[in-house]
Amino acid sequence: MRTTFPTSVSAATMAATAQDYIQRGWTVAETANGICLITDTNVSGIEVAGELAANVRRFLRANNLSGPVIEIPGAERREIHLVTGLGKAEMALEALRAAGAIVHTDGAGIPLPPTQLSAGEACWGVAPGEARWLPPVVAIAAAVRSANSGRKPQLSSIAS
Repeated sequence: MRTTFPTSVSAATMAATAQDYIQRGWTVAETANGICLITDTNVSGIEVAGELAANVRRFLRANNLSGPVIEIPGAERREIHLVTGLGKAEMALEALRAAGAIVHTDGAGIPLPPTQLSAGEACWGVAPGEARWLPPVVAIAAAVRSANSGRKPQLSSIAS
């Protein structure tokens, strides 16, 4: 049985939002509750939760590595970082899974804002238009590794 949730988003707004995602080269599908990103070789998602999510976001911001981030409503903080480059990052993916991250790829669906979920509406923590890029998955793996090592995020610098 399919469950739907009431949404305050008009059909025209939903269609325009879906079109914006399509123009970014993303494969999307409309659902009863909103819009779903269909993951593929070009865009996938890494989901982190709780304190790890906060530390990962802090690391990425401090090192200018932030990409689009979807915030999933619920009792615990959950974020899905949109990434690329999974094809050449098997060790990074293994490390992410070992650290408790969920890897959304190979046709998995990710709710895109303004999709209505049981606990509320998915929203952008970092919107695609605010992000400078779609980071490689190894950037998220580095952020998770740093967060789990207990180090504070450090600004990277380029020697001149």
